[in-house]
Amino acid sequence: MATLSTGLRPEWLALREGADAGARAVGLLDPLRSWFARRSDAGLIIRDLGCGTGSMGRWLSGRLPRPQHWILHDRDHDLLDRAVGALPGMVSVSGEPGDITELRAADLAGTSLVTASALLDLLTAAEVVRLADACAAAGCPALLTLSVLGRAELDPADPLDEEIAAAFNAHQRREVAGRRLLGPDAFDVAIGAFSRKSVVYRQPSPWRLGPADAALTEEWLRGWVAAATEHRPDLEPAARPYLARRLAANAAGRLRVVVEHGDLLALPEVDS
Repeated sequence: MATLSTGLRPEWLALREGADAGARAVGLLDPLRSWFARRSDAGLIIRDLGCGTGSMGRWLSGRLPRPQHWILHDRDHDLLDRAVGALPGMVSVSGEPGDITELRAADLAGTSLVTASALLDLLTAAEVVRLADACAAAGCPALLTLSVLGRAELDPADPLDEEIAAAFNAHQRREVAGRRLLGPDAFDVAIGAFSRKSVVYRQPSPWRLGPADAALTEEWLRGWVAAATEHRPDLEPAARPYLARRLAANAAGRLRVVVEHGDLLALPEVDS
């Protein structure tokens, strides 16, 4: 399989877990539960792609029928070990190290649900199409959450906001080891790919960050500006004081940020 490296730190994943849990679109769970209710499976087998430390399993497992067996996928062995040990005891769990960008229908045989969080923007268009085709051919629903949409609203506004955002989005579409990442285009590409053979539901899942989220907002700001200036080094002289202003406002409890994400649920049109 092709290499997929997220470079995510456990500290960052832990910091964002609460915001992720509050943002995910719970409205997509009703049609998913209805899908499961029409099937005769004795239990659910759920594959979590790019599982990180297992936050998706901790959020979703208590919201779906049981029994459940979770198969966690990540190429980072340390993250995978953390995730396997951190899912709720009410489910069984196993880990499968390795890359997930070449999954085929045969790999998903017997799977009740494929899920992932904050993954699509790290894929290429071809990889998203392959995933959609594999899920449809296996008759397997997909619940894919927290895909970045390339829009962030900061209050109060700053004249440099739009330029930083544009440079950040361009950075997310960069080429890595011969792979052109989709970045903020991933959600729309996935909607198109899954809609060819599945019924697709979509809902927004924005982070809404305020004074209580100051630690997460600080880390997000630093990463946002760093990626923007990596793509456009000419922004560096303006970006340094911009970041200082933003961090000061955040520390004073005067900054609010909305980071737009999207969630999708794809249900194959024909049960298998």
